[in-house]
This record gives sequence, structure tokens and C-alpha cells, in this order.
Amino acid sequence: MELVNGLVIVGCGKMGSAMLDGWLTSGIKLDTIWILEPHPSPHLLELQKQGLHLNNGLPASPDLCLLAVKPQYMSDALPQLQALQGSSVLYLSIAAGVSLGSLAAALGEVSIIRAMPNTPAAIGRGITALIGNDLVTNNNIQMAQLLLGCIGETILLDDESQMDAVTAVSGSGPAYVFHMIEALSAAAVAEGLSEEMAIQLAVATVSGAGQLAEESDVSAAQLRINVTSPAGTTEAGLKVLMDAENGLAGLIGRTVSAAARRSRELNSI
Repeated sequence: MELVNGLVIVGCGKMGSAMLDGWLTSGIKLDTIWILEPHPSPHLLELQKQGLHLNNGLPASPDLCLLAVKPQYMSDALPQLQALQGSSVLYLSIAAGVSLGSLAAALGEVSIIRAMPNTPAAIGRGITALIGNDLVTNNNIQMAQLLLGCIGETILLDDESQMDAVTAVSGSGPAYVFHMIEALSAAAVAEGLSEEMAIQLAVATVSGAGQLAEESDVSAAQLRINVTSPAGTTEAGLKVLMDAENGLAGLIGRTVSAAARRSRELNSI
């Protein structure tokens, strides 16, 4: 994707960097990107040597401004964007819990899209849910989807109230999966495998199962059934994992609920 007037990224921590890496991999040129980041990583400093604009002003009227700072730092970051006031820039915020209304109160009558990507964006396998305010046009949505499509799938929400659930599921979800890999490999070590072998098995199993679920025409439930032979080893394990009181479903439900609740709590600048 070619950006005519450039892309601004405000805040480039883990999520911002994941999106940046995904965009660079997709072919977006370094010299069309401006980043404002008070604590640049060694990676950003190296990219600066190759043409990235890092903490050296802003373009006059960029195509898009990505707000990727942590919610609690948003009020400190937004004043840096006063130079963009009056331009036709589209603002895209990925700050968890910061509502469109809160952003509009700080930025004024401008086009704002609120989005929630996830870290697999760094390898082009992310998924981003988005919704815009009343000033966002179809062209704005198309540009955002085109840009976000460089780093994975996109999904349009019906209502902003759905964003807390998205944050809790796909936004935070990779961390849950990574912890499952940790737990699965630790259990393998406890059963006698080496740590190296255990992590290799766990990573490949989770990755392969996810790929199979994505490419299959049947449901996840049916895929689970397909693996489960009567009175076999998988059934024995699933009896523990699917226990009505202490199983995975209840634990995941509480996990997502806690994350969604925190997203709602963050709904202020």
C-alpha cells in the first residue's frame, strides 16, 4: 500500500511496533512514516538510520494518525498533535477502553476510528475490529481497512459497546494462548520430556490446531470430536479440561470477563 502524505504513529511500544513491522513487511516505505515515541527501542533507532522519521516533527497533512499510546498516557500525548489541527487526517486509535467520545473531546470535530488489533499483526496474521464516529466516511473506513488489511483480517463492529468484548477476546487473547503454550510445555516436562522438546511440541500443536481450525469447514467443536476416540487418551484429558465446575470453559469465561471489565474501567482519558 502506498501512502500519499504519510503515516504518523504516536506511541510505538509493543503493539505499535507490531503494527509497524507488519506494515513494513507489506511494503510501506520507511520514509513515509513519522513516529513520536519518548522511549524509542533499539529497533526504532536502527530503523531511524534507514529513513524512519523518529521524533523529528510531523508531516503537514498525513493520511492517517495512529494513536498507539497506553490509555493512561493519552492526555499527555494528544497535545503533540496540535500541528495537525485543520488537516484532513484520519485518526485511528488502538488505546484499550478509550471511547470515541473521549477522543473527540480531546481532538475536536475530526474523523476518528477506534480499533483493536492484536500482536500477530507483526507477522501479518492479526485481526482488527474497528468502528468509526459519525464523521467517518466510507472512504475513511476503506482506507483504514486497506491499511489494517496489510497486517491481517479486519472486522467492522455494529456498535462501540462491542469493543470491550473484542479487547478481552482478540486483543488480549494472544497472551492467553501464549500462557497455554507455557502450561502445556510445563506439563510435558512434568511427564518426562526435555524442556526443549516440550516447548517444540506445545508450540507446533497450538499453531497447527489454530491453522486447522481456520482452514476447516467444520466447527471447533466438531474438530475436537474428530480427535477424541472413545475411551482413549484425549477423552481422558478432556474429562478434566471440560469439567463443569473446574474446567477450561469457566476459567476462560472469568478471564475474558475480567479483561472486559478492565477495558470498561479504562474508558476515560
